[in-house]
Amino acid sequence: MGEVSQKIMIPESFQFHVPSYDIAGQLTLMWDLIKTPLLVPLLTLGVYISLAMSLMLLMERVYMGIVIVLVKLFWKKPEKRYKWEALQDDIESGNLNFPVVLVQIPMFNEREVYKLSIGAASNLSWPADRLVIQVLDDSTDPAIKQMVELECQRWASKGINIRYQIRENRTGYKAGALKEGLKRSYVKHCEHVCIFDADFQPEPDFLRRAIPFLVNNPDIALVQARWRFVNANECLLTRMQEMSLDYHFTVEQEVGSATHAFFGFNEGLNVKMNFNTGTAGVWRIAAINDAGGWKDRTTVEDMDLAVRASLRGWKFVYLGDLQVKSELPSTFKAFRFQQHRWSCGPANLFRKMVMEIVRNKTVKFWKKVYVIYSFFFVRKIIAHMVTFCFYCVVLPLTILVPEVKVPIWGAVYIPSVITVLNSVGTPRSIHLLFYWILFENVMSLHRTKAALIGLLETGRVNEWVVTEKLGNTLQKAADAKKSNTKAPRKSRFRFTDRNSVFALTYNRLNTLELGFAAFLFLCGCFDFVNGKNNYFIYLWLQTVTFFITGIGYVGTIIPSS
Repeated sequence: MGEVSQKIMIPESFQFHVPSYDIAGQLTLMWDLIKTPLLVPLLTLGVYISLAMSLMLLMERVYMGIVIVLVKLFWKKPEKRYKWEALQDDIESGNLNFPVVLVQIPMFNEREVYKLSIGAASNLSWPADRLVIQVLDDSTDPAIKQMVELECQRWASKGINIRYQIRENRTGYKAGALKEGLKRSYVKHCEHVCIFDADFQPEPDFLRRAIPFLVNNPDIALVQARWRFVNANECLLTRMQEMSLDYHFTVEQEVGSATHAFFGFNEGLNVKMNFNTGTAGVWRIAAINDAGGWKDRTTVEDMDLAVRASLRGWKFVYLGDLQVKSELPSTFKAFRFQQHRWSCGPANLFRKMVMEIVRNKTVKFWKKVYVIYSFFFVRKIIAHMVTFCFYCVVLPLTILVPEVKVPIWGAVYIPSVITVLNSVGTPRSIHLLFYWILFENVMSLHRTKAALIGLLETGRVNEWVVTEKLGNTLQKAADAKKSNTKAPRKSRFRFTDRNSVFALTYNRLNTLELGFAAFLFLCGCFDFVNGKNNYFIYLWLQTVTFFITGIGYVGTIIPSS
């Protein structure tokens, strides 16, 4: 009876059963249940979309490659395509042959570089009574503001017409400062305005080479110079940037200027590096006013102005042999902030202006196609998304879902051709090409995120963080170190602390990069065990690059030249 009562007191529903399969088996079953009806169709669609975007990008690169070859072989130089005559001093009329030029230098807490730009602008070879230099200081640090003002006073005591201007607030950021500067009464008689960021150093003959294009061609709105990077050899991070930006200047600016007379005033024209600083160019003030002036509705005020001026029928000239020294971001933190602004801004401007471009009756149809499709859609949106989505998401997922295949021409051949075409701008860095690919794939994550923020106009869409500039601080540290220590044995790679010439920077853990590093590592392991395509080699190398940026260390290797 005791046994019977015991069985009655313990219901069968409460008895423990040993499962016929373990947790891993359950997960495998769940994976199989959702893979075929859900993941396979979605991933297949992702592959088709990625291949289509890759083909769009490939055609864009091939088109520009063909055009740049034709330009180099047959196209006349700007001095021969347009009327250009050097401005001469006239004894009878004095300096009246020279138009009055305004030089604007916007600044924000530029402790390390303010002397460089002010000194270079003050040394421009131009009649003193026909030149006005305007330092637009939005600094929030009182000590820096005082230093900048004293520097302006020092040059003013030498006879330079230089004005120091401040505002009560930073409304509109850089666009607001430039707009306020043009409202000053002492610039009303100026015909042209030249803009230099705080780290830019023009050569003394800059104006004498650029201004004649504007004087002799009334339909030209802007003359744009090329940038030359003084710290390109500082570390691997700056070398990667140089590779991207040199392609922009060597190919994209030349192609845009030669074929459609349109380029975004140095605004985000590279397939992987969309940038927008709007400097080292000379504008016709009448063209600025005709286009509606500076607007602060996006973080790419320069591109905004260039697009609006182009729609009004104004032309632009790019001078590849007129170079201005400038500085590249040498810390990963500064580079990330810069890339967010340069990727988010163009996408946001595209959202705001696409219908205005379509409805415009002044611009020819093919120029509209170029601006909307090539300039905006492919270079500023598709380029980021295909790099990240295809090579960092879709391709790794096809390893986990072997039912979905990626053709070899899409996975290998197309990106190889695009990469080779992109590398023509900096032949000296061809040995760094593979690492550049890995690093650009990492940055495409941030650029895609920023582009989506701009398109959807959410979150950090109008965030403006001024890029940190170090001037010759690192070089001084290097010289001091060399003078106090023995010369080290030469090596291919070198890692140093944050205060040394080539900084190994640690900021914080970047969870997004670390998450993708883990994802790609797992995909690589799965491909190593079960795959047949040997993608694990690429995946593990990409994992290392994501991990390095995820823990905050980047740009530490000094490349051999």
